[in-house]
Amino acid sequence: MTERPDGGTAVKCSGCGITMQTTSPELPGYILEKLLTREPVICQRCFRIKNYNETSSVAVDQDEFLKLLSQIGDKDALVIHIVDIFDFEGSLISSLQRFVGSNPVVLAVNKTDLLPKVTNWNKVLNWVQKQAKEQGLRTADIVLCSAKKNQGFDRLLDVVSELRGNRDVYVVGATNVGKSTLINRLIRDHSDMEQELTTSRYPGTTLDMVNIPLDDGKHIIDTPGIVYPWRFSEIVSRQDLSAIMPDKPLKPAAYQLDPGQTLFFGGMARFDFVEGQHQSFTCYINGGLKIHRTKLERADQLFEDHAGELLSPPTRDQLADMPEWTRHEFRVPRKSQSDIYISGLGWIRVNSENGALVAVHAPRGIRVLLRPSLI
Repeated sequence: MTERPDGGTAVKCSGCGITMQTTSPELPGYILEKLLTREPVICQRCFRIKNYNETSSVAVDQDEFLKLLSQIGDKDALVIHIVDIFDFEGSLISSLQRFVGSNPVVLAVNKTDLLPKVTNWNKVLNWVQKQAKEQGLRTADIVLCSAKKNQGFDRLLDVVSELRGNRDVYVVGATNVGKSTLINRLIRDHSDMEQELTTSRYPGTTLDMVNIPLDDGKHIIDTPGIVYPWRFSEIVSRQDLSAIMPDKPLKPAAYQLDPGQTLFFGGMARFDFVEGQHQSFTCYINGGLKIHRTKLERADQLFEDHAGELLSPPTRDQLADMPEWTRHEFRVPRKSQSDIYISGLGWIRVNSENGALVAVHAPRGIRVLLRPSLI
């Protein structure tokens, strides 16, 4: 608790860290006054997430997120940056280096359990190292891990113990990358604190900095998740999150395509093979999203006639709330190993080295790019 100007104490939610208030149910931190004396004290929003797996739409200003992050550079701290391997470019904080200053950064690459079991992990690690370097992020170490499966977590704990010395540990990441899940594991191993953070599949669960005392008197500081509008998880409805966000290993779907063919991913996005030789493309997309193949010449009319029905999710009503599609065209070079990446939705691997001209149609603002193949 912290002192209020009126001499009282400001109570923090032990689930998300926000300062409690009893006057405005529509604002963050609301709690009924009579519940302030209960232990643990959690806000109405966290209560709904924990007990009913639902949440109200509470927005926290983006500038506040950045203001909180900017404090880290003035501290002597170890920074753990958690990213989602399924949405690596979408969840990486590319500007992190200017926030953390000279503090060491451990890059924890979470959700590795989503990659196929036959994955070559040394190649994945090399890929992550190269991508992080290209984004200007200097890392003291990189750990591939899965909070859900408890894989790589012992290694992460060892790295943290080795690097932090007498420092506090700041944990940063975009929304929905598994930050709170990982921190709850740290709490169990290194702290007497009984109340775990609220975990949810909804973006933006943590609303303020949460200070978790460690056994040696230092703290783990959980920062709010940054909301990046270029990720699919930020624009779809709550019921469609499960359709695009995998919770079990991806099952790659390979398609032999001729130029002039199109793949629809539900009604979320579409992939056009515009020019090139007959070749194979492998889709790393959640199984909850049906892939529909058609001819490129019919694609526009098919979407107009069947979006929200045959091509779903989203439904027609939900589609009306999403941005209109933008077309992104890419020339895949010959003899390259490339992915066409769609932030928060997955990627399409170009299997041939013959080159191709391809295009992706996705909601305006969603990040779509050509990258070196992850797998």
